[in-house]
Amino acid sequence: MIQLTSSIGEISKARAGLYDASDPRASLASSSPANAAPTAFASAEYGRFYRDAPAEADEHGRRWYLRGQNFVLNHIEAAQKGSFERLGQPDEYALILPEEDMRVEVEAGAEKIVATGGSIVFIPAGDSRVTALREGTIVRLVTALSRDLAEKCANASSYREPRPNIPPFRPWPAPTGGPRIRVYPLEVPATPGRFGTIHRCSTFMISAIERYEGPRDPTRLSPHSHDDFEQCSLAVAGSFTHHIRWPWTPNLEQWREDQHEHCLSPSAVVIPPPAIHTSQAMSPRTNRLIDIFCPPRMDFSSRPGWVLNANDYPLPEAG
Repeated sequence: MIQLTSSIGEISKARAGLYDASDPRASLASSSPANAAPTAFASAEYGRFYRDAPAEADEHGRRWYLRGQNFVLNHIEAAQKGSFERLGQPDEYALILPEEDMRVEVEAGAEKIVATGGSIVFIPAGDSRVTALREGTIVRLVTALSRDLAEKCANASSYREPRPNIPPFRPWPAPTGGPRIRVYPLEVPATPGRFGTIHRCSTFMISAIERYEGPRDPTRLSPHSHDDFEQCSLAVAGSFTHHIRWPWTPNLEQWREDQHEHCLSPSAVVIPPPAIHTSQAMSPRTNRLIDIFCPPRMDFSSRPGWVLNANDYPLPEAG
């Protein structure tokens, strides 16, 4: 077992983030004001969609469900003409189309559009339908207010009681110009000083990290933590080892062993606060990770130019 952090000073540095100097996140402050040290911790949650049995399989495709405190991730291996409907959806939700050759038709209200692979789609509340125009992967993200999908999650029992260290969910403001289907690129060329490709809606932030071609340099990892929100890391190509460490407290019974979980793709991990974590790309080929937050992150949103659709979605009012 790797030696755990042993001093308050070291824990505080980990909360602020131990980033390589070339990582744009090195300029971020701690994700929230300093709080009293937490005394209760939750486990990480894993979905290995390449190995786990699907929750559902029919003529529409195969479907897996994994949840966090505020959200449900629905991984879909869609059949051609597979159709996925939401009736009375309580809030805005998202699609990720990671495969370049995928095509889906999205209907919401009076709108109907075709979205191609390599894109993110934000879909308004109410009635909607997503139809696969060819076989391929669809990742659907809804908040935990969609209780019908939350109950289908393989880890539903882990959230029968609210997790510690996470405040109640509050959506961010509605989009400028009112509700409609919005489509954005999942990945754009890198810009110096900007971290990944980040988009947000009123309920989610999706951050597509630059691809790693080959394994990640083990001398340039990025252990960091979040005080008060979960991070979901979705692996859509390659493989990753997720290194996760929980802080020590005066109560030995609260201590947890480090985790070093190796996951192929497709898979997802939900990392609880305030666990220290970093993900290490392992495949000799392309490794691709997409981070998901519900609701959006204020620290990323406060960095000029980081959120590429910031003009479409206002920030919450101060306070």
